[in-house]
Amino acid sequence: MSRSVLVVDDEPGIIEIASAYLRKDGFAVRTATTGQRAIDAVATQMPDLVVLDLMLPDISGEEICASLRRHSAVPILMLTAKSAEADRLRGLALGADDYLVKPFSPRELVARVRAILRRVGDVGEPPMDLVVIDDGRLELDLAAREARLEGVAVPLTATEFRLLSVLCLQPRRVFSRLELLQALQGPEAEGLERTVDVHVMRMRKKMDELAPGAADYVKTVYGVGYRLEESGER
Repeated sequence: MSRSVLVVDDEPGIIEIASAYLRKDGFAVRTATTGQRAIDAVATQMPDLVVLDLMLPDISGEEICASLRRHSAVPILMLTAKSAEADRLRGLALGADDYLVKPFSPRELVARVRAILRRVGDVGEPPMDLVVIDDGRLELDLAAREARLEGVAVPLTATEFRLLSVLCLQPRRVFSRLELLQALQGPEAEGLERTVDVHVMRMRKKMDELAPGAADYVKTVYGVGYRLEESGER
């Protein structure tokens, strides 16, 4: 079955070329030209990924992203005409999995869509389906792609789940930001290493909201990156 992509943009030219290239690559494509239609389409059609423009006529892409993240973990590739680092990081902070700056190559768009879906569907062929941390206080169900704290599911995005999986599968190992970026985007990753910090910040916040102190599982190793640390090691 074809993976489905929802393309959200109010520019007919972008809708046309993005849809054409995605369909040529085997994706089923649906489109939306307003924010409200995008929100409705995600709720009713359940696409595998959303390509979301930041500048829409009724609701900003940032608001849509925040709205979707309240009830969905669907991967989001954000399109933005804003190339400043702060604007890109803000989009990631709101819950986007990746970003692409306009004008963009349609081939790069397809490549990024495929890379995101590959990350969602593959956490690196782990040797087990259930990873247990801290005597079961933190669990990663790799088959169901769900993280649980004290038995309660943590509402992580696909990117956040993969990041936590990488850390949990090799606890105590220090991963550099570049290593984690490559785990998220592939060995040819090109992007800001600070995007890893944004994903970690969001992930920690969600964990701490469910179980105060749980953010401490992901320890910052200053000047290097991050590692997974159990409570007995703190």
